[in-house]
Amino acid sequence: MIDTYFPLARSLPDAPEEVRRGVAPAPPTVRVGAVQYLNTRPLVHGLGGPGISLDYDLPSRLADRLASGDLDVALIPSIEFFRGDAYSLVSDACIGCRGPVMSVKLCFRSRPDRVDTLVVDEGSRTSVALARILLAERCGVAPRVEVLPIAADAADVAADAVLLIGDRALVPPRGAFQVVWDLGDEWCRWTGLPFVFAVWAARRDVPAATLRRVEPLLGAARDSGRASLAAIASAEASRHGLSVAQCLSYLRDNLHYDLGVAERAALAFFHDRASALSLAPRGFDPMAALAHPAGSPPR
Repeated sequence: MIDTYFPLARSLPDAPEEVRRGVAPAPPTVRVGAVQYLNTRPLVHGLGGPGISLDYDLPSRLADRLASGDLDVALIPSIEFFRGDAYSLVSDACIGCRGPVMSVKLCFRSRPDRVDTLVVDEGSRTSVALARILLAERCGVAPRVEVLPIAADAADVAADAVLLIGDRALVPPRGAFQVVWDLGDEWCRWTGLPFVFAVWAARRDVPAATLRRVEPLLGAARDSGRASLAAIASAEASRHGLSVAQCLSYLRDNLHYDLGVAERAALAFFHDRASALSLAPRGFDPMAALAHPAGSPPR
């Protein structure tokens, strides 16, 4: 259809050079934001190239940048996906787990049922909600929450519990802690469901044509990364203080990258528990929002 308008467009004095030559302009560059942690490397393996601008940031900052319009598509904390009708699902690739996740840890200086103060990682939002849900449901406590800056160490604060996520949770925390919960494991054993930490989402005002262009790229990157875990582990292990074997085990055995039926059910239950504690809005229908990626026919 666009060819119909080229003769007229070429006659305009300020028409772009490619239009005057009768060539359809390239689609606009899509601004994509990905989590900067090791757990995301398999999801962005080979992602990029013409038409894609890929940027890395903390999960919490990606959520803010997507909301502000600084990004078109981002791997955002799953709790942020529940914020009303602001976002649409872009891909069935995700960051999840079906047991211990290894990189989301709640470290206790006191008994879990006696926690009054909880310091949370600045980069986290989903894991903050998850920690508060587990503490409320299993221990009956609602601690005061404070933020641990990215540059700070768990040993620098005197809170009863400290939440660490991402790369700095991969190594044992400094300081004297009585108990350490792996929050992926705690959730899965409590509910019998997997857990989803982050999903690919776009703002509702991003054109459907853009989403149709991006969705297969995200799926292909995930599939390529999953087929290249050994190479990723070899390249990333030393910079994260892990052996290659430890890094490979983490990427292969602790993380899950597919948003399937069980993961959608887990997100629905996560929303139910989060909204009960006023950590997510009521009235949001997660199963409808997660039915299929935007721009694609239902599967």
